[in-house]
Amino acid sequence: MDARERIPGRTRRRRRAALVSAAGAAAVVAAAITIPQAFADDGLLGLGADSGPLAVDEALLGIIEVGEVTELAESLTYADEDRTIELHDPDAAYVKVHFERLLLTGDDYVTVSSPDGSESYRYEESGVDQWATSITGDTAVVELHRTAAGPDTSGLGALIDRAAFGFPTDIVDALVEEQSRQARPTESICETNDKRPSPCYEDSYPDVVDRADPVARLLIDGTVLCTGFRVGDRNRMLTNNHCLSDGWEARRTEVWFGYDCAACEGGGETNPIKVDGERVLATSEELDYTLFTLDDFASIERFGSLELADEPARRGQAIYIPQHPAGRPTEIALESSVDGGNCVVSDPRYDGYVAGSDVAYYCDTEFGSSGSPVLSRDTHEVVALHHFGGCPNSGVNASIIAREIGALL
Repeated sequence: MDARERIPGRTRRRRRAALVSAAGAAAVVAAAITIPQAFADDGLLGLGADSGPLAVDEALLGIIEVGEVTELAESLTYADEDRTIELHDPDAAYVKVHFERLLLTGDDYVTVSSPDGSESYRYEESGVDQWATSITGDTAVVELHRTAAGPDTSGLGALIDRAAFGFPTDIVDALVEEQSRQARPTESICETNDKRPSPCYEDSYPDVVDRADPVARLLIDGTVLCTGFRVGDRNRMLTNNHCLSDGWEARRTEVWFGYDCAACEGGGETNPIKVDGERVLATSEELDYTLFTLDDFASIERFGSLELADEPARRGQAIYIPQHPAGRPTEIALESSVDGGNCVVSDPRYDGYVAGSDVAYYCDTEFGSSGSPVLSRDTHEVVALHHFGGCPNSGVNASIIAREIGALL
């Protein structure tokens, strides 16, 4: 293996302000939306016929980029003697390979693996414009496997045109800090950060920890982070429209289940199950949701699912938010120093993209928490789909989303 070619990633600029453009500057912009029929016909929110879109500060959207894409021009062909390439960056948290083209015959295949083989993904079908599943760590090994004799031609094999290299944790933390500062001083951490890794609640709130299992980390197009969760008994995932909205985005979205801290005090992370998005079933700008399906659903079905509440949230209702802030392992916002102890609903009719569409709370969230479920402590149903920071933070009323997509769940 010493003869394999090592391709370095581009040297990155260690600037705390890098990639702040992910959520945009703190300028207020009006989204061009239409009010869905459910709002216009239902008196729940008291909207009149002349209701229109609200101006929204896009800096409050919880999106962050955590990597950089490097352009490459590498190939592994049937004519090559050495059919292995290493893509390496000494600082990378992950390496995600993009194939411009895979052209394979018979039972031949390509693997993308970690150097020790503990993580490996196999690609058997020809195709174009395809992201491979990310490899955790600073090196990905790409190998072309031939299973039978055939023509030694340079026209068959794998063409790698780029790779995404993830920023190390200290850079991501700095980006979150800088982006939060530019959005507003407190952004989404309200007074003190009361979120805790999920293992911290295993003894005291095991039912809460169980409901964090269907919540997944999303890595979109190689560099963008959000959160999502399984909803209903079928192959369904829910996240924000501002995270992804089209089928091509879903197919470029990597979904991590079972990504947790090994212990409350940290010191290690579990190995996640990584699957790809597949197809968008429904999406809405004004309600900021996207419902999509997963490829290889069978591999993650065991993580369970959540249910959307039929009834609106109530003021003072105890809630909690399992999430992947800044892409970290699962953290749960259960306590709130603002609310004097527990996270609660502070306003059940708060303005989102549409007047009165949101539920407000002072539970702590961060960039990367967009798309997290806000759950009732009593029923463990999803009462809101988190999408805005700002203290109060807010999520779209889940009972309204349920009326739009209930037949698809």
